[in-house]
Amino acid sequence: MWVVGVCVSVAACGRSKSDTANAGSRPGEQAPAAASGTAAAASTAATSAPTAATGGAPTILFVGTSLTAGLGLNPDSAYPILIQQRIDSLGERYQVVNAGVSGETSAGALRRIGWLMRGSVDVFVLETGANDALRALDVDSLRANMQGVLDSVHAHHPRAQVVIAGMMAPPNLGPAYTRAFARVYPEIARANHAALIPFLLRGVAGVDTLNQADGIHPNARGERIVADNVWRVLGPLLERSGRTAPVGR
Repeated sequence: MWVVGVCVSVAACGRSKSDTANAGSRPGEQAPAAASGTAAAASTAATSAPTAATGGAPTILFVGTSLTAGLGLNPDSAYPILIQQRIDSLGERYQVVNAGVSGETSAGALRRIGWLMRGSVDVFVLETGANDALRALDVDSLRANMQGVLDSVHAHHPRAQVVIAGMMAPPNLGPAYTRAFARVYPEIARANHAALIPFLLRGVAGVDTLNQADGIHPNARGERIVADNVWRVLGPLLERSGRTAPVGR
């Protein structure tokens, strides 16, 4: 099961026709979507600049691949939107911004991070690397790119709290690569005093009933489990900041 799950987790951000279009967009042409819990509002927010007003609410910025963008799902079913809905249910005022781009590698995340830093960031969630593994890109480059992204976050928003979403490489790349890839996430998290989601797709990858017809991207039911995986780490972090009520499971 884990062998299948790891293969699926890496393929999850592979390019479809729509992915290619998204990944090739210039930053100014594809702004992050502010989560609101409704598809219409998310679509409207996607045309806004990252400096769009959030009503003074603290901002949680999700930067990631198609897993974060919610490829193949209704806009209000992507896990960042589900996180927004959970925050809203607690009566809190955080504003989630979904800056997921399908097909993006860690190098792509590094290229656009400066643009994303123009907006307010109180909590920063980074999900990247799956497409690096899909292309068997150098693990040291992944590490350097992720650190470069976080360096930009620290420079622009030194008080922002950081969460890293862990991923896995497929076993067909060999044990040396998969071990080195897996080590990047906890090492980056420790070096940057960041919280770590051990594996974003835990309980979803490789489970047919929790994925779309492509067998790769989570369906709506699977996405709810992904949101739970994120909330297990993000929820306590927000609670410790004193801005949320005690976290429900």
